Amino acid sequence: MLPFIRSDLAQFTAYKPHPSSNTAEPVATQFDRLDTNESPYDLPLELKEKLAWTYQQVIETNRYPDGGHELLKDAIAEYINESANLASSPLTAANISVGNGSDELIRSLLIATCLGGEGSILVANPTFSMYGILAQTLGIKVVTVGRNETNFEIDLTAAQTAITQTQNPPIRVVFVVHPNSPTANPLTAAELVWLRSLPEEILVVIDEAYFEFSQNTLVDELAQRPNWIILRTFSKAFRLAALRVGYCIAHPEAIAILEKVRLPYNLPSFSLAAALVALQNRQLLLSSVTQTLNERDRLIAILAQHPALQVSDSAANFLYVRLKPNSSTAKNFTLQNLHQQLSNSGTLVRLLSEGLRITIGTPAENSRTWERLQAAIANCES
Repeated sequence: MLPFIRSDLAQFTAYKPHPSSNTAEPVATQFDRLDTNESPYDLPLELKEKLAWTYQQVIETNRYPDGGHELLKDAIAEYINESANLASSPLTAANISVGNGSDELIRSLLIATCLGGEGSILVANPTFSMYGILAQTLGIKVVTVGRNETNFEIDLTAAQTAITQTQNPPIRVVFVVHPNSPTANPLTAAELVWLRSLPEEILVVIDEAYFEFSQNTLVDELAQRPNWIILRTFSKAFRLAALRVGYCIAHPEAIAILEKVRLPYNLPSFSLAAALVALQNRQLLLSSVTQTLNERDRLIAILAQHPALQVSDSAANFLYVRLKPNSSTAKNFTLQNLHQQLSNSGTLVRLLSEGLRITIGTPAENSRTWERLQAAIANCES
């Protein structure tokens, strides 16, 4: 360990995406990449051509990008008002902050609330791992609680106890995902009652990365809850994962604080242009959501028929698949076996401690997933 590096960093492991998911180089095996919850559909050619024209004719690469993001913020506010039917009390650009993916926004929130020993965060596992990872890299304490094994509801008794008893520093931020990743369940009525009961001294961050698939949103409550912030992304339904554009929605005072801590010029001009084009063509891009949801339901129905597999309902563009605990078939193999054999056959899925998270792909990819799962299970049994 280099002597000038923080001692606690020696315990951390760098986040390493699968190389086939992020490399521009050709690979020997063409994988079905169902491990990162991306859209399986690229931007339509006509939009790529429009962006290529923008890059050639409008963007000056010797100039810094728009550091205020005003055009994009206006377009995002219009989209939110339209999708959440907020005509009577519409949001404005003052309610929006834009980041280099949701990760940057999460990091900014942590810097603004907990840095310097002023607060801890609370998460309910399993959930999106970057909340804890980013907090730890900043030296922020992470308090974890569990979930109900049947419906994946947060252990609310444990969560409330943690908030009451955690001191030095106290819990300052609670992170939830709506619907949750990797379990794909929306927040329950009981969870919502609990979140609404939290004092204003605690920031509630509600990650709605999968809103376009779930159509579940709490945007209409933000006006009454200045301690709530909602995260969204262009990486999923809007098909812009490569360009790293996220945004959050909150009370203008909270947004003003985030603007103080974010890096200047944090989004490249091309990413800003792509997000604007995506919003201007949202009907075209979001038309693929219906097919994804139909494919999701088809795959759930198929997987549910297998005696060894337990698949949960999903409000997102992915499935959470576990092994049935009392299945004689499932006793012959492990999740690690299935994950490895799927990878060997060309299907990448996310391996977690208690299950597999499988992104919904194209119809052909989903059919191959089922065929390869069957083959992997049969191979383990032989």
